[in-house]
Amino acid sequence: RIEPGPSIFFRNMVGSRIPVATAHGEGRAELDREQLAVLERAGLVAARFVDGRGALAASYPANPNGSPGGVAALTNTDGRVTILMPHPERVFRTAQLSWHPPGWGEDSPWMRMFYNARAWVG
Repeated sequence: RIEPGPSIFFRNMVGSRIPVATAHGEGRAELDREQLAVLERAGLVAARFVDGRGALAASYPANPNGSPGGVAALTNTDGRVTILMPHPERVFRTAQLSWHPPGWGEDSPWMRMFYNARAWVG
């Protein structure tokens, strides 16, 4: 789920719950409760792993690396840097997804991330 925050990549995507490719359990965010709370207060948790009902995922398989708070992506304060472990570059077309609603067309919702980056560059 895309969280509110300054990430230029996730502009106009807040609240989106989109299937994403995960290839391994690497990328675990090593954060204690205090560090996670600081990031959350600052709005720097850019995306989280959630289950099929939209609830925060704490464990495998919905949270493949077990990151605390379901952290899947972080951003910096001006939004120009976003780090994430899932692989949206592997599912930018709906044909690459295991499932999608018929109305999505050829581009998956992850394509918006790449359009946002291009729009920011100018």
